[in-house]
Amino acid sequence: MGQRLSGGRSCLDVPGRLVRRKLALLFAMLCVWLYMFLYSCAGSCAAAPGLLLLGSGSRAAHAPPALTAAPDPTPPRLSFRAPPATPLGVGKEAAEDAASLEEQSPETSDSPSPISSFFSGSGSKQLPQAIIIGVKKGGTRALLEFLRVHPDVRAVGAEPHFFDRSYDKGLAWYRDLMPRTLEGQITMEKTPSYFVTREAPARISAMSKDTKLIVVVRDPVTRAISDYTQTLSKRPDIPTFEDLTFRNRTTGLIDTSWSAIQIGLYAKHLEHWLLHFPLRQMLFVSGERLIRDPAGELGRVQDFLGLKRIITDKHFYFNKTKGFPCLKKAEGSSKPHCLGKTKGRTHPEIAPEVVRRLRDFYRPFNLKFYQMTGHDFGWN
Repeated sequence: MGQRLSGGRSCLDVPGRLVRRKLALLFAMLCVWLYMFLYSCAGSCAAAPGLLLLGSGSRAAHAPPALTAAPDPTPPRLSFRAPPATPLGVGKEAAEDAASLEEQSPETSDSPSPISSFFSGSGSKQLPQAIIIGVKKGGTRALLEFLRVHPDVRAVGAEPHFFDRSYDKGLAWYRDLMPRTLEGQITMEKTPSYFVTREAPARISAMSKDTKLIVVVRDPVTRAISDYTQTLSKRPDIPTFEDLTFRNRTTGLIDTSWSAIQIGLYAKHLEHWLLHFPLRQMLFVSGERLIRDPAGELGRVQDFLGLKRIITDKHFYFNKTKGFPCLKKAEGSSKPHCLGKTKGRTHPEIAPEVVRRLRDFYRPFNLKFYQMTGHDFGWN
């Protein structure tokens, strides 16, 4: 009783010390195992931040384009010329300024999901392999939001405007704007003004000749009215749609210097793109069918991008109040998601005679566009 070991500690302390050592070793092993588990699952979780149960479609990985750009010779400007400055011309400039301000403050995407944010350090940043290049007020925001549901698509929410406004900042700056992607995922962005920017085709081709291009087109008359409606919401004091449409109301001469009219000359803009990209690398999405049958159009887009058809009818429902389809579940959310309040604005009443003259004006351009793309969009 009370006998001590040579070390001065009781015999009863030895088992307790061994137990503590074993517990410490077990805790260390548990920490290592937990670290390895989180590291190994980071890729699979980041691949589908919003739809973890959908799985990932297989697709061959894209090699990242080189961070060099060929010198960009500035091609001649469009042949459309603005009329001399008049009170009406001043009104057009105000309308153009308001539209420019709207473009400079693009509608941003939803906040990333907690899982996406947690694994934001996974993967690497790549230059985009696919770009939605146009057109303004055609449905580009809807298409991008729908595509982001796919686990193999990673896209920038805001419009980078690199190839039209910030090209001097360089491709390294542009790539840094992109989200991180894993092997097999596609990096995308959308900037609708690229389609009507003369320098954009050569600049994108210099980045990568293999870039896939998506153009969302819409009846040019409806598109012009929608464009005007957007500008009017920012500048209620601009001239009427009719005043801006005609250079001479008496003769019915259409003013092609107004951007709302000029954007709808799809055939003229497409000519510049076909100098740098083959038609097979371009997909033309119908803005009208994107509303009537979003799953059908998304099926074509997924095929074009080489993705598994994951986005289907089950992802959409039609919102009668807004008049366009919405997602049942957005990326990183379990709640339904419709586009913002800036989408689906009520158009002002336009005189039927003005609409008729615009349709007559656009008809030959539409027919040529149908011939160039091999697709009749039915705008006549």
